Amino acid sequence: MFDFFFELNTIQQVIVATIFTWGMTALGAALVFTTKKFNQRYLDFMLGFAGGVMIAASFWSLLSPALEMAEGGRFPAWVPVAIGFLLGGMFLFLVDKLLPHLHPNAPMKHAEGIYPKKQKRSTLLVLAITLHNIPEGLAIGVSFGAVAIGSPSASLAGALALAIGIGIQNIPEGVAVSMPLYRDGMSKRDSFLFGQFSGMVEPISAIIGFLAVAYIAPLLPFALAFAAGAMIFVVAEEVIPSSQENGNQDLAVISLMIGFTIMMILDVALG
Repeated sequence: MFDFFFELNTIQQVIVATIFTWGMTALGAALVFTTKKFNQRYLDFMLGFAGGVMIAASFWSLLSPALEMAEGGRFPAWVPVAIGFLLGGMFLFLVDKLLPHLHPNAPMKHAEGIYPKKQKRSTLLVLAITLHNIPEGLAIGVSFGAVAIGSPSASLAGALALAIGIGIQNIPEGVAVSMPLYRDGMSKRDSFLFGQFSGMVEPISAIIGFLAVAYIAPLLPFALAFAAGAMIFVVAEEVIPSSQENGNQDLAVISLMIGFTIMMILDVALG
């Protein structure tokens, strides 16, 4: 399987990698078919795990390579990385304020964005997880873009490790949509369809990120840091709070540590 992947050209690898991560979202959403009762502890564990993976990926796969790539430039290495990181967080902050969405487990009165009450609850939940997937797709795209332009700090194995890590943490994101929808009375089939649909944005945002850095190489350190800032914003603003608001704080923290460790091992071992 990996031999086949390495034989593809870079843009094909981006597409295959993000189809894999989308498939992991669908796998998570499909777990709704295996249960008759909504399990809040399970969802909080999975959300904490996803947060740990995203934090580890932000540093090991994005910020650390960005700092290496920025060495020897016109400015100190931390300048483009710090600017990219903060702008990535600001970008997600603005999207969070504009895009109608509803965090998992939240009542409709806590829906956010512009005119959220004009949308169905199912639509708002899908849009919330779609918001997660924008920086994840960008991260995969810019990582493969770094490989495409021959950056010495990038490797195909490292980009693949990032895609695998994001794919793993997409499982709980699919669960985070399908399970609450099923709890609210939607059929298992429709809950699954809505859950997997939230992963569709990853291939799109990955291709945008890939094209941006593949054709404008000096953007690479900035783009990596931008993706990291966007991911950290999502973790701090939604993933961690959602995992701890139902009395399962200890479980969520333990699962976050596990997710961080697994992603760190993946990145160091394969990258």
